Amino acid sequence: MRTRLPVGYSDFKEIIDEGFDFVDKSLLIKTILEDDKVVLITRPRRFGKTLNMSMLRYFFDINEHAADLFKNLKIAEEKELVEKHQGQYPVIFLTFKDIKENTYEEAYQKITYIIEMVYVQFSNILLSSDRLTAYHKERINDILARKANQQDVEQSILFLSNCLHEHYGKKVCILIDEYDTPVQIGYLKKYYDEIAGLFRNLLGAALKDNPYLYKAVLTGILRVSKESFFSGLNNLSVYSILSSEYGDYFGFTEDEVSALLAKSNLQTKLEEIRSWYNGYQIGNHRIYNPWSIASCIKKQGEMDIYWVNTSDNALLKDLLANTSEDFKTQLEGLFAGQTFSQVINEHVVFSGLNMDESAIWSLFFMAGYLTADSFERTEQGLLCQLRIPNREIRALYRQIIEDWLASGFSIVWYNTFIQSLLDGNIPEFESRLKQILEQTVSVHDLDHAPEAFYHGLIVGMTASLGNRKDYSIRSNRESGYGRYDYMILSHHKDKPTIIFEFKKVSADSHLEQSAQEALSQIDSRSYLAEAKQMGASNILKIGLAFSGKRFALVYSI
Repeated sequence: MRTRLPVGYSDFKEIIDEGFDFVDKSLLIKTILEDDKVVLITRPRRFGKTLNMSMLRYFFDINEHAADLFKNLKIAEEKELVEKHQGQYPVIFLTFKDIKENTYEEAYQKITYIIEMVYVQFSNILLSSDRLTAYHKERINDILARKANQQDVEQSILFLSNCLHEHYGKKVCILIDEYDTPVQIGYLKKYYDEIAGLFRNLLGAALKDNPYLYKAVLTGILRVSKESFFSGLNNLSVYSILSSEYGDYFGFTEDEVSALLAKSNLQTKLEEIRSWYNGYQIGNHRIYNPWSIASCIKKQGEMDIYWVNTSDNALLKDLLANTSEDFKTQLEGLFAGQTFSQVINEHVVFSGLNMDESAIWSLFFMAGYLTADSFERTEQGLLCQLRIPNREIRALYRQIIEDWLASGFSIVWYNTFIQSLLDGNIPEFESRLKQILEQTVSVHDLDHAPEAFYHGLIVGMTASLGNRKDYSIRSNRESGYGRYDYMILSHHKDKPTIIFEFKKVSADSHLEQSAQEALSQIDSRSYLAEAKQMGASNILKIGLAFSGKRFALVYSI
């Protein structure tokens, strides 16, 4: 029997009505009801936030007769809870996931349209209600006729809460999906201050001291901090990817993936799927990327880059392009499978991204581009042991580096550059490396560049190999009597394993001698020990010495 997963669907009712396979997360409802009045849950994109919010809407909404949607789910076993809460509240549901406009004016217009559509949803009921005053109805009509000013828009969720409470005599549930998307785009498109001010007032009015509010749930990728979105809100609980609470409600657990694969007759693919899409540590839960799992199963177990392709990752690319060499060196270590310790701030401060690179690591971590094997609270903050979670995310970084190279050269040129190295065609590799240094790297980057710069450059240019089955990349690993600089380990006897040793010299006249010393060091310190232990016999040794844009390369087999 073939599994039918709802790839690209986010409406809970449609998924149940159409008979899609549904990974049951319905006990989320119970956990929400037992939590504080306002709950904020942050998770990476495509981790099921919108679908879960849709499920909450259909459960709580007084205007939805949706009991049948839940009758076969786990929440149905909580009979007392269901009887007390299902279909008992007016629900205001907004999603801001599609606010990706280029200017603040365009973003503001789209936000007002989203709010207007929520008012349309209730317009017939409220405008004909004998429990609302003429004043209430006049203000509703102003929103519908687009006559409202910005202050009216900022108060619109609070005011709609008031109207719904007056009509139904019940407090409301407010569900806000992807609340931080407009803020992220505002930062990227240079209208951050305006959009942050709008959301500070909009959310502040809706959630702080709202007497008509029963429960509010917000989701997003980041917890935006120091913008006072939730200033003075003392009934707020926040759950980031560092929190175990709600950890198994967003994304798929090992048991859930195993069950899906069994139903699809793909059990033999589990180990490979685990390396591609698992690896996210959410509190004490190890989680798979649900979008990628669903897409992979739909393609009958074909491994591909699914999650990465759902966005252009513009913010990530923009931040990486302007980082320091120390940052790039740490990233290079991550490529090579290493971990490193970094203090993570759960409260992302957009204003600090250009001044504090620890804020960039925090954003990458919260957005799912890194994960933490462990963390501990210290005087400096939350110290996390970071790593790249899986092969799919490694491929994202690879694409960014390839895009950077392709800005000066074609992809065909780049692929030939890589293949020349793998084939042991060193003259061709050397010629193309010379072109890269001459045409791509700024002389200003090299004025005071340490050896690590060149090390990181070579690793970055060959990072795509880490995502291939036939190669592994390793950097700064102990072997023999020291640490070699870089190794591309081949899993095919016909293709060479390549080991690099780098040197930085201050004068061009020392290049040849230093390159030869680097090559000799590979043998004198037995750097080949690890490769030979892993069965490699066809080994290409390369010594590289750099001085500015010039270099010398020597090699032996």
